[in-house]
Amino acid sequence: MKTLEGKIAVVTGGSGVLGSNISKGLLQAGAAVFIVGGHQHKVDAAVEALSKEGQVEGKVCDVLSKDAVDALAAEVLEKYGHIDILVNCAGGNVAGANIMENQNVWDMKDEDLRKVIDLNLYGTIYPCLAFAKIMAGQKYGSIVNISSMAAYDSLTRVMGYSVAKTGVIALTKWLAQEMAIKYSEKIRVNAVAPGFFIGEQNRAALLNPDGSLTERSHKVHAKTPMRRFGDISEVNGAVVFLCSDEASFITGTILPVDGGFSSFSGV
Repeated sequence: MKTLEGKIAVVTGGSGVLGSNISKGLLQAGAAVFIVGGHQHKVDAAVEALSKEGQVEGKVCDVLSKDAVDALAAEVLEKYGHIDILVNCAGGNVAGANIMENQNVWDMKDEDLRKVIDLNLYGTIYPCLAFAKIMAGQKYGSIVNISSMAAYDSLTRVMGYSVAKTGVIALTKWLAQEMAIKYSEKIRVNAVAPGFFIGEQNRAALLNPDGSLTERSHKVHAKTPMRRFGDISEVNGAVVFLCSDEASFITGTILPVDGGFSSFSGV
């Protein structure tokens, strides 16, 4: 039997690169997956690509609208009768919130700083609150949030993203104790903290036009004992594990998936 057989999983940001890969891992582990995205054409494309892996459907929802997320949670509950898993993948960086080498912190655009914090933090808080309320009623469930190595160390350039992902860690630990103490020890809340993976958002920062490593990439490799970037699919196993009954005594934990980056001083 697959580890997540018969379970219903909701994945916010499920139409994105990370979310769709995690959705694939959940499907392969036997779960039925309901992906949530911000754009219909991306949701449709993700559902079509994932349909060969198992039972999957999707819906557009603005994770920054509490009312919309509450309505989504009610809709999924009515359809399936229970919700076992929530994975919060909605997030990402915003270019105007970065601080480049020729800039200083006062050059950062306040509007974009608010965007990156809202997307990564409130875009996790609202789904957590909506689906945790359902899990409190049914007395079981697993939530997995996505943090980042940017929450572990002071990475240059990405102050806003770091602040938001640090907030995700605080949220995860707080909600974990709240659910276990007040509602059920079978409601678990954890997070994974991915290290460095090459995606569309960071490709220009990590790879030169000819495909060679940038100076920033060489610094990342020097701080990563495995001396490489991760493959996006390497996050899947950690998420599936945390969602499964194999992790029944694990809550409030932040699991790095980083090739050793968080454990290595660089010396």
